[in-house]
Amino acid sequence: MKIYLGADHQGFAMKEQVFAYLAKRGYEVEDVGDRELDTKDDFPEFAQMAALQVLGDDSKDDPRAILICGGGQGMCMAANRFRGIRASVIWDEYEAKMTRNDNDSNVLCLPSRVLAEDKTGWQNIIDTWLKTLFAAAPRYKRRNAQID
Repeated sequence: MKIYLGADHQGFAMKEQVFAYLAKRGYEVEDVGDRELDTKDDFPEFAQMAALQVLGDDSKDDPRAILICGGGQGMCMAANRFRGIRASVIWDEYEAKMTRNDNDSNVLCLPSRVLAEDKTGWQNIIDTWLKTLFAAAPRYKRRNAQID
């Protein structure tokens, strides 16, 4: 599974930690930016880059993205503008499990203001989100098709 990782200035420091965490666990990670801390950057461009990478990934290996900004909401709204992207703001393990199980979430948006200082917390959220399979119940598939 390839993971595209992006963040604005508010999520930059956490993104660097998440990148190291995922790489250490053997995931193929591509940093879509920002590559250096820039207080003038805007989150929509990183959400767009990650969403387009997920949608354009032909590997059939369940590509996903993790986006980080101050509250997670901006990244989520920007990513969800793309048909086929199911981004969700997650702050705990239960929601990480449910968004994968029920909604087949392919973009995880993390709020750095809430999670940056809770390293174990965001690690558990990411692990849960990456390991939880989509249940693929007919009602879940139908709902995802309605979203698209």
